[in-house]
Amino acid sequence: MTKYLHVSKKLKLAKFGRQTRWAPFWTVPKIYGKGRRVHPGRHTTVKRQWRRTKTKI
Repeated sequence: MTKYLHVSKKLKLAKFGRQTRWAPFWTVPKIYGKGRRVHPGRHTTVKRQWRRTKTKI
């Protein structure tokens, strides 16, 4: 990797990093009701891990 990153590349990498986070915890009772225990990672639309799936940047 180079010593300095372009701003556009940094912004794209930041966006990809945000996409892989879990959904907020309050989405679970909102979707399923109060009694259901579900992992909030289920609600993230994009599931990517840095080893498995690479980004085309």
